[in-house]
Amino acid sequence: MSRDKNLSLDFYKYLCQKLGSEEDVRVRRLSWIVCDLSFPKSTRITSGSIGEGLDIKGSDLDVMVIDPSFKVYESDRDITYTVPIEVLPLVMDTENTHPCFTQLRLPLHFHYYSNLLDSRMKQMFEQDCLVNKLSNEKYKLDSSYILNRDSPQTEPLCTIHGPCLSDQYGTYDLAFCLKCDKWISSAQSWVSRPRTTWPSPELITKITSCGVLFVPIGCKGSSRENLEWRISFSVAEKCLIYSFSHTQLLCYALLKILLKEIVDNHEDLKGLLCSYFLKTLIFWISEESDPSIWKPENIIQCFMVCLKRLIYCVEYSTLLHYFIPDNNLLYMRFNCDLKHSLTNTLKNLYQQGINCFVNSETLKDFTSLNCEIPVPFTQQILTKSTLLGRKMTLKSLLYYMLHHCRTDLARRIFTFFLSPEHDELELQDSKFQPRSNNKHQYNEYKCNLCKLLIVLSLKTIPGWLMLASFFYVSKQYNTSIIIINHALKKHQDEEFYRNNIETSLIQNKDSVRTLLQKEKIPTLLKEHTLNYISLGRNCPFFPPEVKLKKQTNLIPTLPFAHFLHFLCYYHLHAYTSCKQSLQKIYDIYHDITFCTTKDKADKIPRPSVIHLTLYIGLGFLMIGDTITARKFLNFAARYDIHRMTDAAERLSSLS
Repeated sequence: MSRDKNLSLDFYKYLCQKLGSEEDVRVRRLSWIVCDLSFPKSTRITSGSIGEGLDIKGSDLDVMVIDPSFKVYESDRDITYTVPIEVLPLVMDTENTHPCFTQLRLPLHFHYYSNLLDSRMKQMFEQDCLVNKLSNEKYKLDSSYILNRDSPQTEPLCTIHGPCLSDQYGTYDLAFCLKCDKWISSAQSWVSRPRTTWPSPELITKITSCGVLFVPIGCKGSSRENLEWRISFSVAEKCLIYSFSHTQLLCYALLKILLKEIVDNHEDLKGLLCSYFLKTLIFWISEESDPSIWKPENIIQCFMVCLKRLIYCVEYSTLLHYFIPDNNLLYMRFNCDLKHSLTNTLKNLYQQGINCFVNSETLKDFTSLNCEIPVPFTQQILTKSTLLGRKMTLKSLLYYMLHHCRTDLARRIFTFFLSPEHDELELQDSKFQPRSNNKHQYNEYKCNLCKLLIVLSLKTIPGWLMLASFFYVSKQYNTSIIIINHALKKHQDEEFYRNNIETSLIQNKDSVRTLLQKEKIPTLLKEHTLNYISLGRNCPFFPPEVKLKKQTNLIPTLPFAHFLHFLCYYHLHAYTSCKQSLQKIYDIYHDITFCTTKDKADKIPRPSVIHLTLYIGLGFLMIGDTITARKFLNFAARYDIHRMTDAAERLSSLS
């Protein structure tokens, strides 16, 4: 027994490496919750494996969006008549539908809502037995039209896949759904049926308070299939999976891998089972078992129990829906030959134990177990690629996260999501007020300062320079200088670190010598140091000496730091330091312009040259050297062909 437990522990640690540790799962879940909360005009729910916190090869993104135009009620009596009426009510009709499906009709007293039914909505209804019912097919076509019309992408979501709209590559599924705020009577037995200790009464109460959803797809083979809607318990299922122990979640993941990477490789068996069946299976097993068995040292035993139950369900074609047991998910799912073939395949895998995963792509190397639980990759998985083009409304997101999230992990995730988008903060468009004795202006000043401080933790050098600029505009020049010095020191440290890492990777000293012969030191440094701050045109804490004209501007950090130094010293009347800062900007310009080959010079980013020449021109203009100022402003205007700055106007005023 001890040997079995040790093997299970090793296997558990291996799965944590391959599929994610407990903290990895928490980070994934919180990340997608943040994404869902960033859509305040509609309720978005990330579902499927990704929403559940799993990262399994081949998993696509499933997103449900609750349509705010409709609200579903179980009967006409439940409808509350309010003024003004903004949402069209629909009533469930389950009289002639298969369990887990319903038709949605207009209420009996429809005249109250006739003004809500415009010409577009009318086209989504069909008359059946003298009653107007919402067609799932027409609803999906209308959703597809609206989505393609409003989408900025050139490639439309052109495929209707079951209840979802998918892109042509199948990378994600988007399901528009309707909501009933109350728990429906056909699922009431789930609330009160006998069970062990899972799910807890508190979890059941939470789930029932969320109501149910309706997705646009009918029961296959029904005579009214186009008028039926499937009752979805996606929110409830997500809550249940979130309550799993990590061992339970890994067993669920193992079942999914077994299905997708082993069973579905048999051409005749592909598609006979789906992930939803596995989810239902593990719900039933969890409800019937003692939660204490779901431990890392029992993971192999728990998985084998799940696989054995799956074999039983297939063999007897019986898997009851978890919330509405009247619905047998495997009823007439496959014929005798396919059932026999699938049963034999599963039994053969069961005989192999965990060795069955030798043929899976994800877990094929489990025999060479590395038993170290990995360090959570919180920062690794928080990348923009996970967001799939999200557009966040940060004001509402800021409010929600600060008022409802209490964990340090949630705050770290929120900070990550906030920092890349700092240029979209309300701060960018607010009317900036410097520090003042006026109470309102002082509160505005503190509010803007707090918003800036939020983004510092992940924007590093650009963030510090934004803060320095904030204090410069607030006329706190000495504070600004201290922060600029810190940013420049940090810049030097990071540059030294990066260069040493790059050099250590080159083992051949001759290669290093050749590299240094080809490129001058200043050029090598400047290619790495010209990173950018992204600022909007109306940014209130950007120095007023520089007028930005584009909606979004890329400001090179190192020249901006020295120009900010120059401005602070200028206002403090420290003219020697002022000229030294201006000389440093000129040195950068000289290095990247005259210390590079023709090919390299052509590759220098245009914004860098524009801002460098503009800063030099403005600096010489402020200290009274109009001849040199005109020369560099002329350079800036010549480079600035898209009129990103006011260099041309400055030059014109000098003439």
